[in-house]
Amino acid sequence: RNRCQRLDLSGNARNCFLTGNPDSYRKFIGKGLRCLLDAPNTEVFSNAHHSSGRFCSQFSQPLGEKIPSLQISSVAQPSRHFRVWNTQIIRSFHTSPSLQAAPVPLFWIIVKPAQKLFAIILGRSIRNWWKALPPNKRELFKESARKNKWKILLGVSSLGVVFVMFYFTHLEETPITGRARLLVFGKEHFRELSQMEYDMWMEQFKSQMLPETDARYQVVERVVGHLSESNKDIPQVSALKWVIHVVDEPGVNAFVLPNGQVFVFTGLLDAVSDIHQLSFILGHEIAHAVLEHAAEKASLVHFLDFLSLIFLTMIWAICPRDSLAVVGQWIQSKLQEFMFDRPYSRTLEAEADKVGLQFAAKACVDVRASSVFWQQMELAETIQGQPKLPEWLSTHPSHENRAEHLDRLIPEALKIRESCNCPSLSGPDPRLIFRLNMQHLLESSKGREASNSTKQDPSKPKLDFPHT
Repeated sequence: RNRCQRLDLSGNARNCFLTGNPDSYRKFIGKGLRCLLDAPNTEVFSNAHHSSGRFCSQFSQPLGEKIPSLQISSVAQPSRHFRVWNTQIIRSFHTSPSLQAAPVPLFWIIVKPAQKLFAIILGRSIRNWWKALPPNKRELFKESARKNKWKILLGVSSLGVVFVMFYFTHLEETPITGRARLLVFGKEHFRELSQMEYDMWMEQFKSQMLPETDARYQVVERVVGHLSESNKDIPQVSALKWVIHVVDEPGVNAFVLPNGQVFVFTGLLDAVSDIHQLSFILGHEIAHAVLEHAAEKASLVHFLDFLSLIFLTMIWAICPRDSLAVVGQWIQSKLQEFMFDRPYSRTLEAEADKVGLQFAAKACVDVRASSVFWQQMELAETIQGQPKLPEWLSTHPSHENRAEHLDRLIPEALKIRESCNCPSLSGPDPRLIFRLNMQHLLESSKGREASNSTKQDPSKPKLDFPHT
């Protein structure tokens, strides 16, 4: 029978998020994970029967085990104290950053700088050859080019056709979403090369790896196991062996290599407010591996770099001086980066958010908590006074836009969750909880400001405000 696993967070779990004195938000890091580990255990993995196998996976045995869980404070009793994000979070949370994505195949890593060097030498040689030509030969060459302009145009067009044919003959369909994408490198070969990166990370973090007996490791292991088991009907999910690594590192980050190696930093465990948010984030990371985004991004970068060699040669051939050619090369690289590389990376992140939300929905997670996480990250940056950069400068969507994008996807995810015969969501919407606590924080802040103003003016009666 088709089944979906149920992530049931009902119970008397302790309120852990959005509580406390606003002035003590620096102590939040560590509190979140302690709440995650100390809350009373509830039955979180059980079977829910379902008559349709459209979304739900099949598995032979129920997990039927307990893991620590969290419950967000209720609307009926909004917390008097609002604990906001820790200002020790130095950098924004970006899933699967470029430095932690699978590497381009080793051959192209070596060849890439050689290609650019060849293009620079070729372009510079053409420029010097043209300068050395006598004026009469230059005119003869121009006249010959005018006479054979159609042949030259035909040659350039043929080269363009070759590139177009190469592009369309290497298009594949993305798993799950069905999006057409360029894939130059072989999938299996690329996963083998990801072993090199895995060895590098293991060497770097060998002294920071948490043992399997650590409660934090067990939480991540159970969440990843639950997500993979609930989505095992997807061939790309069941084909990978998911191996967990929890790194004692304060960075708010997580990433999954193409071969299924999962890396989670303890900083992320401190930052999430409940197990629903953790499930969504790990679902997002699993989606990157399932959708083979690393191989796709490497394929696009390689294709664009090869095309840019033509423009690089032309820049060094046309510019009268090397200094101008260097400036032209820099402009060309930045145009490629901001017009193609970064927008494409943001597209992949949005796709991983969508598929990761579907993974979480099939695991009966409260998908409404997904957008709250990015609102919390937005709040953290605001509190720390970090400057807001335009989204087009980043490889990831802004926190605000990610939250809005997830809010638009949540209704569909709730339908998937319902189709898997998941238990109905009890309690208030966590998005409403977050808004109420934000409103409470603003009111408390205004109250403190009013209190301070009365202390400065002895002619006005002193008002007694409760501690908030």
